[in-house]
Amino acid sequence: MATSGAFVSYDLRTTDVDGAQAFYVGLMGWQVQRSGDSRVLCAGEQRVGELMALPERARAQGAPAHWLGHIGVDDVEASARRFVALGGQVLGPVQQPAPGQRVAVIRDAQGAVFAMSSGRSGVGLGAVGWHELNTTDREHAASCYSELFGWRMTGTLELGPEVGTYQLFTWECAGRDVGGLVNTARLPSIHTHWLFYLTVADLEASVEKVRALGGRVLNGPMQVPGGDRVAQCEDAQGAAFALHQSTRRS
Repeated sequence: MATSGAFVSYDLRTTDVDGAQAFYVGLMGWQVQRSGDSRVLCAGEQRVGELMALPERARAQGAPAHWLGHIGVDDVEASARRFVALGGQVLGPVQQPAPGQRVAVIRDAQGAVFAMSSGRSGVGLGAVGWHELNTTDREHAASCYSELFGWRMTGTLELGPEVGTYQLFTWECAGRDVGGLVNTARLPSIHTHWLFYLTVADLEASVEKVRALGGRVLNGPMQVPGGDRVAQCEDAQGAAFALHQSTRRS
C-alpha cells in the first residue's frame, strides 16, 4: 500500500555499482534483484531501494556517492510546487521510472536533497530504522516538512552547546519516533544532508565488517538516549550512512 508522507524507498547512487553491491551484501546480508540494467536492494522480502550509478549531472556538479531517500506523496507535481513555495528547489525534470510512478528530486531550503515519489509502496521501519536531517535551521525544516508531509514533532533532546536541540519526529501510522532534526550542519565539518540508519542486530560485529569491506567508521559505536546504539559510517565509495542497533524487543 502506498504510504503518503513517509520515506518509502532509499536509493544508493554510487561511483562503483559492483563495489557498492559487494559492500552492502557483505555488511547487511541484503539480496540484489536484477531486471535488465536495474538492481534492487532487498532485505529479505522487503524492498530497500535501487542501486544505481551516480548520475553524470550530479557527478559533474561534484556530488559524492550518496543515499537518496524518497518520501511518498499522492501528487508529485503539486507537492513539488508546495515545497518550492516553502523555499525548496526542484533539481531537474520530474521523472517516470515506471508506469504509475513519478519522481522529483528536491533540495530543501537548507540544502538537503531528497526525492518525492508517487506510486511506491512503503518499506516500513525495518531495514532503515532512523532518519536524521543534519541541517542549519532545524525549526524552519521542521515547519516545512510538517506542513507538506504531515509529520508531527514529538520530544526533544539537548545535546550540549555545540549541537543544541535534537528534535524528534514521527509520521502517520509509524507508532513511534522515526527520526530527528538537528543543527549539526552549522559545524564546519558537516554538510546539510539526510542520514539513514540501517538496522543491525549486532553493532560491534557490523562495525568490524564495515572496516573489513573497505568502509570507514566516522563516529561510534556509542549509546544514545533511550539505550539504542549507533555508529556513523561511510561505505567503500564514500556514501554516508549509519548503523542502528535497537534495544526494543519485537
